[in-house]
Amino acid sequence: MYKLAVIPGDGTGPEVIREALKVMKASCARHGVKYETTHYDFGGDRYLRTGEILPENELAQLRKADAILLGAVGHPDVKPGILEKGLLLRLRFELDQYINLRPVQLYPGVDCPLKNKGPAEIDFVVVRENTEGLYAGTGGFLRKGTPDEVAIQTSINTRMGVERCLRFAFDYCRTRNKRKELTLCGKTNVLTFAFDLWERAFNEIGQKEYPDVKRNYAHVDAICMWMVKNPEQFDVIVTDNMFGDIITDLGAMIQGGMGIAAGGNINPKGVSMFEPIGGSAPKYTGKNVINPLAAIGAAAMLMNSLGEKAVAGEIETAIKFVTGNKLKSLSAGKMGYSTQEVGDLVVAALK
Repeated sequence: MYKLAVIPGDGTGPEVIREALKVMKASCARHGVKYETTHYDFGGDRYLRTGEILPENELAQLRKADAILLGAVGHPDVKPGILEKGLLLRLRFELDQYINLRPVQLYPGVDCPLKNKGPAEIDFVVVRENTEGLYAGTGGFLRKGTPDEVAIQTSINTRMGVERCLRFAFDYCRTRNKRKELTLCGKTNVLTFAFDLWERAFNEIGQKEYPDVKRNYAHVDAICMWMVKNPEQFDVIVTDNMFGDIITDLGAMIQGGMGIAAGGNINPKGVSMFEPIGGSAPKYTGKNVINPLAAIGAAAMLMNSLGEKAVAGEIETAIKFVTGNKLKSLSAGKMGYSTQEVGDLVVAALK
């Protein structure tokens, strides 16, 4: 009996999570997988109502969950950064979710903005370090608000943090077992301290522990170019927090948009959290037109992380059937079906 925490969040988050839970319930019932869910009302509405973002007692409850399913965070009446730092980043740090895992896969029937590229060419994974780098929040102001103001933001890269991210990426590359080719994305010609550490650790670990995995290196700007020109050259990419944040959004666009992109914040030995990559999309709230497939894909990733590979594989296959045979578009209001109907289509495709 798995214990799952559910954070529907803001805007259209509750709508897509409803469909993800519907699909997960149907598939788990077919495979005899049992779980119970506990819902948490974290997000903009609660913050505006109570001033609370992530109370300690509820954080303690999340630590006891087997996994977390998150909808979206972001409220038009809450200043940007408050919820993102107070909820999303804090959860990643407190639960030590040191890996952000982003599959970039183009599904059948999905329009791709790249000329002559299809599902065979766009199928790679980005492993992003998730708790260090510029996102660690180290820095400050000097003479703030004056003409001589100075702002400093420091990128923190520890040997321990870099090594555990690299080992996860090497292991994932091995398990994925496609080309077994790992590319380090960095900027060694300019960020000569941080990425000197990354590159040395990458080669040392690769040579000693993963001789069967081919290693490549590319600057982040080159990665961006090649993701557009030749995405088929990538198997698994590993990078730091900031560069990972940027290239995964580019990855979402080449796989068809935010409506299909799912990701995980991973603690391999603790509590991991899975979510659709798109935001809360407040302008579509309550209209039953938002695309739920990314949230359904996040549910599949969650089940896979628990070892329920039959459930995860069945859900992903059903998503591919729906994109390849049913939907007119992935865009909100243009799918040819409502949010709820898309969920029903995926449930029907499980069979």
